[in-house]
Amino acid sequence: MASMQFGVMLRGVFPQGEDMRARFAELMEQARLMDSLGYDSLTKGSHYATYPMHEMVQLPFLSRVMAEAPSLRLNAGVVLLALHKPLDVAEQFATMDLMSGGKMIFGCALGYRDVEYKGFGVPRKGGVRRFEENLEAVRKLWTEEPVSMVGSHFELDEARISVPLVQKGGPPVWIGANADPAIERAARLGDCWYVNPHQRLDTLTRQLDIYKRALDEHDKPFPAEFPIRREVFCAPTHDEAVRVAGPHLKAMYEAYEEWGQDKVMPADDNDISQRYEELARDRFIVGSPDEVAEEMLRYHRTLGVNHIIMSVQGTGLPQSATLDTLELMAKEVFPKVRQGM
Repeated sequence: MASMQFGVMLRGVFPQGEDMRARFAELMEQARLMDSLGYDSLTKGSHYATYPMHEMVQLPFLSRVMAEAPSLRLNAGVVLLALHKPLDVAEQFATMDLMSGGKMIFGCALGYRDVEYKGFGVPRKGGVRRFEENLEAVRKLWTEEPVSMVGSHFELDEARISVPLVQKGGPPVWIGANADPAIERAARLGDCWYVNPHQRLDTLTRQLDIYKRALDEHDKPFPAEFPIRREVFCAPTHDEAVRVAGPHLKAMYEAYEEWGQDKVMPADDNDISQRYEELARDRFIVGSPDEVAEEMLRYHRTLGVNHIIMSVQGTGLPQSATLDTLELMAKEVFPKVRQGM
């Protein structure tokens, strides 16, 4: 059985009025600490027009952070693939793969925010078709052979990417999905389903059956690497963890609600406006080292996940608290999880 991998999503979402140069320096400090403590991966999401929050854009951030944390795999988690042109995406990530020494992961998903679709001049109605066409074209370009393909919004005429890939065939494709049809699409098109952070464990258990059935329909094996993202915070005691992290996680989910995240979640598990206690249950992993380790093992035993990507920052969590939880998890939680597998 593969050992558990541990990564962190440097969400980098901050309230208006924050000193973003200072916040950027803090994120780089977090990345350096992760590198020194033996973490496996670093993730950066992708949103545009994030008002009322500040958020740094994905590719420049990953390009810089790879120099700060050279040992870590880098997950673009996720690229809003329907918004872009496939030649541009294939080229950008071929270059990122080269620069990182073959450590890129290509996370992608459909996206759900009207402001992003409108800003890129892309109709929401054709988003699924664009996503599928773009992914097909990107993967063809990553073979490094000339590609001719006519899509609904692009034409490739004997096109080839400009730099060689380190990972043959390109970075692994993780497809993020909330809704049941999107999970079936992840099984059909992706190297794995990148399990979302918003759903309760019981919903994910139900959706895992959908994923497995779809894999069987397409004669695909269960992925060797099965990642999940969760909100995680660890402190010496349960009460301290909730006191420090709870308000920041609640504020982050209020921002998600304002962005419309709940509109693309399953109807029986889409209330993210609940009080912290209800929101956290079977959704967040917050507590003492023993509690966090046991909860991670529960996700592994229930779902088979073996790469846990942790969001350890809410909105405005103090830097000292973030550094403390990164260190506590590496020293006290990860060994317990690996021993318990």
